[in-house]
Parts: sequence; C-alpha cells; structure tokens
Amino acid sequence: MQKNNSTTKNIYCMALCAVLIALSISLNQIKIIPMPYGGSLTLFSMLAATLTGYFCGPKWGISSGIALGILNIIYDGYFLHPVQILLDYFLAFGCLGFSGFFRNMKGGLYTGYSVAITCRFICSFLSGFVFFASYAPEGMNPVWYSFIYNILYIWGEGILTLVVLCLPPVKSALARLKNQF
Repeated sequence: MQKNNSTTKNIYCMALCAVLIALSISLNQIKIIPMPYGGSLTLFSMLAATLTGYFCGPKWGISSGIALGILNIIYDGYFLHPVQILLDYFLAFGCLGFSGFFRNMKGGLYTGYSVAITCRFICSFLSGFVFFASYAPEGMNPVWYSFIYNILYIWGEGILTLVVLCLPPVKSALARLKNQF
C-alpha cells in the first residue's frame, strides 16, 4: 500500500475495521469465564476491537468501536434504560478506539490498550452501580459490587492480553502489520 494515497488507506482501513469487528464478535463468543449478569472474560475480543484504533487512528477506532457496540446490542443486548444503552454499548465500545491516540508512541499498543479498556471499565462501572445496583448481594455496597464485578472481567482479560502482547512472535507480527499504515 502506498502511504501517501489517502483513498487507498481509507479503503484499507475500512476493510481492516470490518475484519477486526467480525473477529471481535467471534472472539466474544469464546468465553473463558462467563459472568452471570453480562460481560465475560473472553478470548482477546477487546484486543481485536482496539487494534482498529492502533492501526488506523482514533477516528477509525472510535467509529468501529461504536459499530461493534451496535452489533453487540443487536446480537446480545440487554436494555434497562437509554442511558444504560449509551454507557454499556456506544460509549464503552467506542472507548476501545482510544488506542488510536497512542499509536505513534513508543509502547503505544500497550498504553493504548490499557487506556482503552480502562475507559471501557469506567463506562461499565458507572452503568453497573447506577442501573444494576439491585444485583449486588444483600448488604454489599453497589459501588463496590460494580467495581469488583467489572474489574474482574475487563481487567482480567486485559492482563491476559498484555501478557500475550509481550510474546516476541506477537510483538513482531503486530509491528509488521502496523508498518502497513
């Protein structure tokens, strides 16, 4: 691909976003630890979603994250309130594109991935204690319940992903892919 041809780059990014969204949806079906009330520790589904931003930039990453959120609503959505839908789907998945803001930094993939999933965690945490407080065990503070529930699956997967990203074959493969942009 020619780096100075914006039309070619846009087509390449659009195709890559479609592939990574499909991969994220597929990986989301492989639940390592299913959680009882939504969200699960999956086989690197958040990584696939963050790579769009890392490879193509924040505009592409956020847009494809929102598209992924919409597909998650259609495929496996749970609705309580319009603000809950906004937090759990549009904002949380859109945040995964924040990885694009770090794409040109040394260690940008690790930083971008960590920031993206932390922002997703914040959205899920807020939704959890505002809209799902009734799921907290009796006597447990709903804020702590939401924090623990969401940190377990979001950062559980995040830590596993960061470990895999440090493996030399994975690092070199992703570096080769990034050089395409």
